[in-house]
Amino acid sequence: MSASRRSIWGRPMLDVPRKEVILSTLALRAGYGGKPVLQGLEIEVREGEIVAVIGRNGVGKSTLMKSLIGLVPAMSGSIVYRGEAVETLPAHKRARLGMGYVPQGRDVFPRLTVGENVAVGAAIKRGGIPEAGRRRIVEAFPILEERWNQRAGTMSGGQQQQLAIGRVLIADPNLILLDEPSEGIQPNIVQDIARNMVELNRRTGVTIILVEQNLDMIRAMAQRCYVMVKGRIVASLDRSALDDVAEMRRHLAV
Repeated sequence: MSASRRSIWGRPMLDVPRKEVILSTLALRAGYGGKPVLQGLEIEVREGEIVAVIGRNGVGKSTLMKSLIGLVPAMSGSIVYRGEAVETLPAHKRARLGMGYVPQGRDVFPRLTVGENVAVGAAIKRGGIPEAGRRRIVEAFPILEERWNQRAGTMSGGQQQQLAIGRVLIADPNLILLDEPSEGIQPNIVQDIARNMVELNRRTGVTIILVEQNLDMIRAMAQRCYVMVKGRIVASLDRSALDDVAEMRRHLAV
C-alpha cells in the first residue's frame, strides 16, 4: 500500500505509483520573434502526477506552458503527448487530444455568462454541455452553479479562476496545464482551488502540470517539481524537498 502524508492544509496525500509517461519534451526550443526563450528544455510527466514548474520571474515558465499547448510554436525539439509527437499541431487539435490549458490571468469571456463560457469549452469536443460534465464542474466549484447565468466579467477574480478551470474540465481532459492559478486571488480561494484540484486528481487520475509562485499552493498540490532557470530545467525535486521552505523560497525569489 502506498505511504500516505498530509498536505499543509491537513488533507491526506497518497503517493502516486509510477505509470506511463503522458507528456515529455526533448531539447525543446521555443520563443518569440525568432529568439528562443526555452533553451533545449526537457521534462517528463507520468499519468496521474501533479508536477510543479517553479523558478524566478522571467525564466520562461509561461512560455513553456504556451509551447506545450501550441500557442508558442516550437523552433526545434519535440513534445510528445500520449506517445504522439504534437509539436507541429495547432492548439485546438492538442485540446481535442485531451490537453487542457488554464492561462495566466484566466482569460474568461467577460460578456458571456458562466454557462456560455463553459459551453465554449465544451465546443472543443464538438458538442453541447454534457450533464455529467456539468455535474463534475459544479461539484468541484459550487459557486459556478450559483452564478450559472451571471456574466463572467461581474465575478471576482477567484470566481473567474474557478470558471476558467471549469471551462477546461467540461472537455474531460487527460492533462491540465495550470499557469499561475493563485495570481490575484485571496488566500482562502487559493486553498479551495488547491484542495479541489488535488481531489479531482485523486478521483479521476487527471494529470496536472502547475506553474506557480505561491509556495503554499505548490506544497499543497505538487508531488514533485522541476526548477527552471533561463529557459532550462536545472533540478528535479521530490516531495520531501518541497518541505524545505528556505530552499523553495530561494528557487522562487523574484
